Amino acid sequence: MKLKEYLNIIEEFLKNYLIDSHQDCYVLGISGGVDSSLVAALAKRAVGKDKLFAYALPIDSLKADESDAVKLAKHLDINYEVVDLTDAYHELVKKYEETGITLDASTKGNLKARMRMATLYAFAQNKRGLVLGTDNKDERYTGYYTKYGDGGVDLLPIAHLIKREVVEACLILGIPEELARRIPSAGLYEGQTDEIEMGITYNDLDDYLLGKDVDIEATKRIERLHRISAHKREEIPTPEDFIRG
Repeated sequence: MKLKEYLNIIEEFLKNYLIDSHQDCYVLGISGGVDSSLVAALAKRAVGKDKLFAYALPIDSLKADESDAVKLAKHLDINYEVVDLTDAYHELVKKYEETGITLDASTKGNLKARMRMATLYAFAQNKRGLVLGTDNKDERYTGYYTKYGDGGVDLLPIAHLIKREVVEACLILGIPEELARRIPSAGLYEGQTDEIEMGITYNDLDDYLLGKDVDIEATKRIERLHRISAHKREEIPTPEDFIRG
């Protein structure tokens, strides 16, 4: 199947899922990155402008992230709003630290992701909407997402696309090239990138997922990330059923 054909399948999925769920709209967090750009474009095509609401949610974010998110929203002509959560985040961190807890950089990053998702769900409930996720196949396989943060969503439209397919899909749909080819980053700090944090390149990860030969060290790293993140992909564990009587 050609990628362009599969994009049509995603659009139909988004269109039909909203109808079948008896909800009114989709809500999406946008960052100007390639994944949220693609999901925004597909959702707009699937359900139209009036049933899609996008939010940029900066938290100590780089200015470029906010400007790219706005650039995307204007390019696609979608409803959008910038809601700065920086003050709320620092107040929450302060409350935690008053209890004697010191949050490391990773914990703070996950807290930001969970605050963004809590905000999206507040907006979605207010609008009778569903929250769209932006995780791709690479991120799902390696667990490169925050549990109950960007991983806590109602549906994942691009879950089966590897990273290079996401980029290609954006270009097919006319997303500006500077957004489609932007270096993947969570924008947690200047110079931070997904590849540095994961310790592997998306090129190697894509090839691994396609069954191609990959450097042995990269293979070990990918398999380790997959192994230690298994809890993110599994259903919430419970004990055996309670048999009454």
